[in-house]
Amino acid sequence: MPQLGETVTEGKIVKWFKSAGDAVQPGDNLFEIETDKTSMEVPATSAGTLSDIHFKVGEVAKVGAVVAVIAGAGEAPAKAAAAPAAAPAASAVPAPMQAAPKPRTVPLDPWNEVRSPERNFGPAKTSGGAFTTPLARRLASERGIDLTRIAGSGPHGRIVASDVEKAPASGAVMASGASATQVKALYDGIAYEEVPLDSMRRTIAKRLIEAKQTIPHFYLTADIEIGRLMAMREEANAAAPSPLPNPPPQAGEGRVGAFKLSLNDFIIKAWAAALQRIPAANAVWAEDRILRFTHSDIGVAVALDGGLITPVIRNAEAKSLTAISAEIRDLAERARGKKLKPNEYQGGASAISNLGMYGVREFSAIINPPHATILAVGAARRAPVEAEDGSVKFVSQMTVTLSCDHRVVDGALGAELLAAFKSLLEKPVTFLV
Repeated sequence: MPQLGETVTEGKIVKWFKSAGDAVQPGDNLFEIETDKTSMEVPATSAGTLSDIHFKVGEVAKVGAVVAVIAGAGEAPAKAAAAPAAAPAASAVPAPMQAAPKPRTVPLDPWNEVRSPERNFGPAKTSGGAFTTPLARRLASERGIDLTRIAGSGPHGRIVASDVEKAPASGAVMASGASATQVKALYDGIAYEEVPLDSMRRTIAKRLIEAKQTIPHFYLTADIEIGRLMAMREEANAAAPSPLPNPPPQAGEGRVGAFKLSLNDFIIKAWAAALQRIPAANAVWAEDRILRFTHSDIGVAVALDGGLITPVIRNAEAKSLTAISAEIRDLAERARGKKLKPNEYQGGASAISNLGMYGVREFSAIINPPHATILAVGAARRAPVEAEDGSVKFVSQMTVTLSCDHRVVDGALGAELLAAFKSLLEKPVTFLV
């Protein structure tokens, strides 16, 4: 089972392209796996015969697990070791003279899955410099315990399994709600349907609990007049050329392809420009340091059936609106088909969540670690405001809320970033030149 991203620890087999006994060549697709973020076809890396399949469709395998075995030309699949011959009924050697039994050794078995604590349960050294045993890392991962909050009792301060087992009393475990049994007991006698968690929903739940319990959120809200922006968008879309019915291979030269810009395309471009104006906020939290970026890599939340994903627009500040529009449409389409590659949804410096298309006026979004900011965008609306002469006029307005990680972005810095974004959207020509 390959590693599909830093945070991926397992994958579900959703399809087999080959059956046991089939001949395979390097590059032939063997099986398709699905993680909480994406789906991917896994090819063979060597030629031979697919001699054994260890995981059926629908089963979940840990990263590093042996999913199947390819036997080389002329090779036979490994056989289980024969049972040892039965011992004689009585020993001819007197008991005191019998040799001491040899210590039992377990030979390396290629048929068993290979587990890597580094990949599955985190590094052996915490950000604070303390070393941890493999068992302690596994227990901490399974119980949702932050190892950086545990004082090790082993040699040289090493964190051992007993330290993790004592962690609940020290408050190192993330808070959890009632158990499934306790919740179901409240609804005894009431009709309901149980929906088991898939890998995406399970990961979302884990990461959002982590985000709300470990990131000190604070929120800043602003109303933005977008009359000029909407007029510019309408003018740009009206000027978009119609696509040729049968364009020749080189028809793209000297002709702009058809496009339809959304309000979100302008928001992405303006947010990227605002992070360039306030570079101290174009950063993420890295436990014992802050990483500040040169470019604005913007994650854009895309709703999926049963969850969401945040594909990233790289170097958004340097791309045209039409390029951003085409890229986000392509990413969103492939995200809904679970065809994104890990490098297309991992990383990024900040994120945008837009619920305006659902009529939501305003909301506060949860930061996606290790990001330090996320912008929540509400719906465009007509709103009454006071004019300079004291009269009342109606303007096109949008409410946005900026969520900040106070470890990276202080109140004044967050306010400066939001003011820069507001200024850019109210005067859209400023982020297009």
